[in-house]
Amino acid sequence: MKYYRITAITAALVLLIGAAGCNNSSNKGADQKDSMGDADTNTAQKMDSISVSPIAESKQFPGAHLEIASISAEKAGADSAKVTVKYAVKNFKLTEMTEDAHAAHLANSHDGQHIHFILDNKPYTALYKPEHSVTLALNSEHYLLSFLSRSYHESIKTTEASKLIKFKIDATGKLSQEPTPKEPSLFYSRPKGEYKGDETKNLLLDFYLVNTSIAPDGNKVIADINGQTFTLDKWAPYEIKGLPMGNNKVKLTLVDKEGNAVTGDNVSVERDIKLSEK
Repeated sequence: MKYYRITAITAALVLLIGAAGCNNSSNKGADQKDSMGDADTNTAQKMDSISVSPIAESKQFPGAHLEIASISAEKAGADSAKVTVKYAVKNFKLTEMTEDAHAAHLANSHDGQHIHFILDNKPYTALYKPEHSVTLALNSEHYLLSFLSRSYHESIKTTEASKLIKFKIDATGKLSQEPTPKEPSLFYSRPKGEYKGDETKNLLLDFYLVNTSIAPDGNKVIADINGQTFTLDKWAPYEIKGLPMGNNKVKLTLVDKEGNAVTGDNVSVERDIKLSEK
């Protein structure tokens, strides 16, 4: 495999060189930015056939807030229970289209802004209403990460806009919450599923960190894309270009500053995605 590093320092240097031609700016105060920090990493680094670049200037949502108002379960069969989650959303409008440049060149939901419902680090369900039900096995344990998302599926990376819980379902269908998880965790969000036509040109690479951060001198995320490996040291949205038509494989792994895989329940996730011309 081939290894590359995408660092905030490299991104900043390239941005300075191209600053004269960059006019896509917005007025954002320090208190309006996601926890990824400065978004000014609008660079393009070509690496063999695939490039991975931080993207910048996403619309900000100061004060956006997500809470789980309630979570309940009832036995739905001999071996399953129906779990219902209800959310409270503040300072953020579900189903509204996100108005910024990325909505035009990234795969964009026609139904607007939503909640990403990620159960056990499996592919998310997009929620356009603040409620969702799912059927789960009795005598099972689960992690649920929920966060607010722009219409083109980029997460809002603030503590207030996300919620991670752990819960159990017993043999009777009763749900009980476990202590709030404290271990470092990495949840996969995008890319996901199948992309067609113009959507195949630019794919959003987005993930969610909980109880950890990444930095040049700290933990990092390794993105393995079709055997090409990129080291990401900034929590930010990225853009993938140059993927071939057909099946592709993306794997994200949380590693420590020495490059060793972090241990835990949610630290490495792999997805298959498909690109087609039509």
